[in-house]
Amino acid sequence: MRIGIIGAGQLGLMLGTAGKPLGLRCRFLDPAAEPPAAAAGTVMRHAFDDDEALRALARESDVITYEFENVSVAALAALSDSVPVYPPPGALEQAQDRLLEKRLFERLGIPLPKYRTVDSQADLEKAVESLGLPLIVKTRRFGYDGKGQLLLRTDDGIAATWRSLGPHPLIAEQYVAFDYEVSAIGVRSPEGLTASYPLTHNAHAGGILRRSRAPVIEPGLDALAGEYLTGLMEALDYVGVLALELFVVGERLLANEFAPRVHNSGHWTIEGAETSQFANHLLAVTGQPPGNTACRGHAGMLNLIGCIPAAARDLHHEDCWLHDYGKAPRAGRKLGHITVVRDSAAERDRMMDELAETVTQSTPADGHPP
Repeated sequence: MRIGIIGAGQLGLMLGTAGKPLGLRCRFLDPAAEPPAAAAGTVMRHAFDDDEALRALARESDVITYEFENVSVAALAALSDSVPVYPPPGALEQAQDRLLEKRLFERLGIPLPKYRTVDSQADLEKAVESLGLPLIVKTRRFGYDGKGQLLLRTDDGIAATWRSLGPHPLIAEQYVAFDYEVSAIGVRSPEGLTASYPLTHNAHAGGILRRSRAPVIEPGLDALAGEYLTGLMEALDYVGVLALELFVVGERLLANEFAPRVHNSGHWTIEGAETSQFANHLLAVTGQPPGNTACRGHAGMLNLIGCIPAAARDLHHEDCWLHDYGKAPRAGRKLGHITVVRDSAAERDRMMDELAETVTQSTPADGHPP
């Protein structure tokens, strides 16, 4: 079966790699000169909004999917007249706009931090009055990895925050002193068959994911997250892998955002789960039931940001795997990751700490889980 994938970055690379043992052929659309996914399939080098290129991709594909959110919903909807497009364009539309996303959570009864819409400096002043400080101020669209958002701490910063992020439509969110963040990752087939991975514990620095660990051994939280995740997928008539990011606040979970695609926090599933998130996404979009999502042990993932140290390339350990995305080094850029799978959480955490010190030179401030 032929899979057309819009985007040929590292997620496309991992999708293409997962497709080969499944007998699936992936073709990508991406304007980049040397995209990572070129190692896993043919890349059509055209702009993402090139209508003729999109139609050509559809003609060469049995199903269309995408590896990032900033894809034209209208273009996907037009393609869906001739070829199945998964996840459905309607789900992408909700994820692209933080206001639509929050209103969706509210309709589904998924708790979230208090928020206000902001379309002017006066609106931002009113948000401060009603929600208090500090506030997280975000653009409604096009924000990721900490981009398009600022922490507003004092009244004196209101004007500067508006100058920095306005005049784009914004959201002001109540700052939540959460215990830690988790992601609930699940998959749903066209027939409505669902499966979920164990909760993943995430740690960020500078708005970028640095470490993930799974499973989170909190049965109550796992069940609650599963309820929210399943309800979200069903409401969206979803097909494919979806990641729901949640803040843990005591025994409560508050929704942060969802990603209608395979997700960085699920990279541990390549070696750490019976079926990776990438294989499960492909199974779902090709109309097959989900594979086994059970952990193979206690897994962890370290992102390699900005560079891949020589020590990472010299790793020789049966419980560690280096994934090099083949991207040119650049500050703040995700260039690869290291996966660890051990028999116990203590062994995993000890190895991740060692790798952080000797390979990535990261410190607790760089994203060590609490």
